[in-house]
Amino acid sequence: MLYGASSALLVAAGLGLEPWNVLHQGLAELTGLSIGAVSIIVGAAVLLLWIPLRQRPGLGTVSNVFVVGLAMDGTLALVPDVRSLAVRVPLMLAGIALNGVATGLYIAASFGPGPRDGLMTGLHRRTGRSVRLMRTAVEVTVVVTGFVLGGTIGVGTLLYAVAIGPLVQRFLRVFAVPAAPAGRAVVATATP
Repeated sequence: MLYGASSALLVAAGLGLEPWNVLHQGLAELTGLSIGAVSIIVGAAVLLLWIPLRQRPGLGTVSNVFVVGLAMDGTLALVPDVRSLAVRVPLMLAGIALNGVATGLYIAASFGPGPRDGLMTGLHRRTGRSVRLMRTAVEVTVVVTGFVLGGTIGVGTLLYAVAIGPLVQRFLRVFAVPAAPAGRAVVATATP
């Protein structure tokens, strides 16, 4: 839900979106559907691409398809239309920061990658190419396609690209579940 809300804040700020939402917004402009509905449709389509890549979805993978889009549309319905740059810039910054928090929580929960992340790791496994190359190729493709279709790129897109890695790394540390010490049982070994 937080990921969808963070994306909605970036949409409301209108200063540039994260790569996949540039595509979602462009497709929404083309189809007349809401950006959340497009996110759900694209997520389901990307999940189908997992089949030839032999990726296994988890509970988080499947719920991601629906929850992110619904949360995005719900948040957009609640956020008023803002025109002032003095409001749009903090909205953009809050969206990027909340996205880092949401991603850290999502990954730390270990319920399976989102459809788009699984596409990247599946392509990496099947092609033998680096994760960095696969991620870059996929994200450049969706940004360019989304921009051509009318999606918003801007300072928010650039700031997101620069800030999301460090933010996720920080919040992964905050939300990581500590591993049990080596050699120690998780449950008591004594009999009651």
